[in-house]
Amino acid sequence: MSVLDAAPGPVAGGPVAAATAPARALSRRLPPVSVLASLAVLAVVLLWSLVPGLVTGHDPAVGVPDDKFTAPGAEYWLGTDHLGRDLLTRIIHGSASSMTSALIAVAIGVLAGGLLGLLGGYLGGWVDAVIGRVVEVLLAIPGFLLAVVIVTALGYDTRNAAIATGVSAVAVFARLMRSEVLRVRTSVFIEAARLSGASAGYVLLRHVLPNAVRPVLSLAVLQFGIAILVIAGLAFLGYGDPPPASDWGLLVSDGREHLLHAPWLVIAPGLVIAVVVLSVSRLSSWLDLGRNR
Repeated sequence: MSVLDAAPGPVAGGPVAAATAPARALSRRLPPVSVLASLAVLAVVLLWSLVPGLVTGHDPAVGVPDDKFTAPGAEYWLGTDHLGRDLLTRIIHGSASSMTSALIAVAIGVLAGGLLGLLGGYLGGWVDAVIGRVVEVLLAIPGFLLAVVIVTALGYDTRNAAIATGVSAVAVFARLMRSEVLRVRTSVFIEAARLSGASAGYVLLRHVLPNAVRPVLSLAVLQFGIAILVIAGLAFLGYGDPPPASDWGLLVSDGREHLLHAPWLVIAPGLVIAVVVLSVSRLSSWLDLGRNR
């Protein structure tokens, strides 16, 4: 046996193991690096939405004609457009509209779809049958196409685009909530609450809803990213606010006219949309994974 072979190794439970135990416990509690990066991205966009003037001092609607089509550089980090407007400023000011409209869309989907699924799953019978048929019809129509039809009927602006996006997501939330309610209502504690004399409304709000809503909230996070993408797509097609609004989708639409000689006008807002949507998707996946553990 060599001297190296005879050398004693670290003893289990010794100083080295004791020192690494807190580090392992901390690493288990902390989210993955990708989730932390996603949270950082969303925090930056939230800062843009709440206090855009804190980040940039330029006016998003007023430009300097002599600086039109300036490439990204030290003065204009993301360049300027055909009117000499700072593109970074327009992206920052457009974040408030994009985030708010996506939040409105998700709220409509969660509240309306959640209520339909809750009532259909708990009451059953003809109520469930009617709601089920409505949900099936809505699911048969592509969500973006349904949003286009609704915003065309309501009028072209970002608020109506948000409403249309929310209505197009109602069926998705209703289906998930119904399936969760059907799972929960057969549980032992629900039967115990009924046998104890609790009213149907009390059982529904006190026991069924809290135990069925968690998957819906995870879906709401994912749907927030989808709503950003859908609303940007509607703005790109001209169904949102008209210029000089700075909605992200409208910025991409305006920039495509100058794609060959000023590609940053499309690349910059397009990358912002992609990064934000991917960050929301990663956060939703992490929340769903934690729920299923």
